[in-house]
Order: sequence, then C-alpha cells, then structure tokens
Amino acid sequence: MNSDSRNQAVILRGAVIVIMILLAAALRLVPHPWNLAPIGAIALFSGSMFRNRWIAFLLPLASLFAGDVFVGFHKLMLIVYASFAVSVAIGRWLGENRTVARIGGAVFLGALQFFAVTNFAVWALGGFYPKTAQGLASCFAAAVPFFWNTLAGDAMYAGVLFGGYALAEKILISSREPSAETSR
Repeated sequence: MNSDSRNQAVILRGAVIVIMILLAAALRLVPHPWNLAPIGAIALFSGSMFRNRWIAFLLPLASLFAGDVFVGFHKLMLIVYASFAVSVAIGRWLGENRTVARIGGAVFLGALQFFAVTNFAVWALGGFYPKTAQGLASCFAAAVPFFWNTLAGDAMYAGVLFGGYALAEKILISSREPSAETSR
C-alpha cells in the first residue's frame, strides 16, 4: 500500500470513528432510563481508537458537555467528567488489543469506577446522606439499580461501537485496499 492509500485509510478510519461517536452522543438526548446512556462506552471507544491522547480525551468530554447543554448542568459535573476521563484511560489500556473479553472487562471496570466515584461524591458533597459509614453504605445501596443501568448501557453501546467499527472497517476500509490477487 503506497503512502497516499495509507493516508486515505487513516483519514477514513478517523472519520468513521468520529461519526460513530457523534451519533452515539446524540442518542444521549433521546429519552432513556437513568444511566442507560452511551457516554461510558464512548469514553472507552475513544480511548481505545485514538492514538492522539488529546483527541481521545477531548472528543468524549466534549460530547458529554454538548449533551449537558441540553440535558442540564449540575454541581457534580466536574466529578462526572473526571470519571469519564478515567474511562478514556481504561480505553487507552485496551489499545489495539480489543478482544471481546478485554472489552467486556473494560466495560465492567468503567462502570464500576463510575459507580464508586460518582456515588462517593453524592455522599461527600450532597446533603442526602449523613457523613458516616452507614450514610455512605446507604448511598451506595440506593445507587445499585443505577449501576446495573450503567453497566447495561455501557455494554450495549460498547458492543455497538466496537462491533460497528469492526464491521465498518471490514466493509469500508478493507474494500479500499488492493487484494493479493490484484497486486500481482
């Protein structure tokens, strides 16, 4: 493959990834159950797909902010954004070694850290629970149904993003590369 073809393939891959992320981000604006949203999966996907660290972190956080413009802002935003940045870092750990098992582990780890970080923040910064061990336990117990929604949403959207990209790569990108028979 010559350098022009290689550059075109890189641009096409990048465009496919960005379009997939933007489409998934738009789904956040569609009514959905609490925490059954695409942002966690977007963060993992972006972290895994982009070699450029700035783009990997900026795109999902910008998508989150754009959605917040419509959905509304809240006092825990910075903590939520930091948690999604951790999910981008988990996606970077995936890198190009994207097996179903590793993606599943990353989805679980991303959902678990989001649950722990954001619910600790609700307990520490909110006025809903007493600042005791029992208050913290009550906060986490009350949030368990939201964890299952987060995990389900992250798993579903990660399947769509990673699976959709693999399919798009097979259809769009591989079809542009010359076959072994035509290059003889």
